Amino acid sequence: MAETTASGRARATGGREQRVTRQKVAVSDALDELADFVSTQELHRILQERGASVSLATTYRIVQSMADDGLLDVLRADDGEARYRRCEAHGHHHHLVCRRCGKAVEIEAPTVEAWASRIAAENGYTALEHTVEIFGLCPECSAAVAAEHSEE
Repeated sequence: MAETTASGRARATGGREQRVTRQKVAVSDALDELADFVSTQELHRILQERGASVSLATTYRIVQSMADDGLLDVLRADDGEARYRRCEAHGHHHHLVCRRCGKAVEIEAPTVEAWASRIAAENGYTALEHTVEIFGLCPECSAAVAAEHSEE
């Protein structure tokens, strides 16, 4: 989480000052303990199970603010719903995501970075941003699917 100042405010990555509230602490703590991407509704359910008094609307606002400040990675599911995770990597990175269980692995892809820069330059684009997510089956789910098919 961001540093707390003497005035009781937190300085976020984006340079904005934000008040530290028990709701923000609860959301941040829950995200710290989750390994995989989670929707805001799933996060809210987890908070409720833990006894944290945070409304769904407040959960949405906090998560969006954290994502805007670069504290969370955002992944769009097939249905368009945003899923969030606090990532280990602090620089630009991508993810391998299991379509079956949701497990995600952070990857660096210098070849993708070079390709994106080259394509942008060839077309006169600047201030480049991009997102690359690779979806497939993790080793555990691949084995489970193979076992299911061998039983048929």
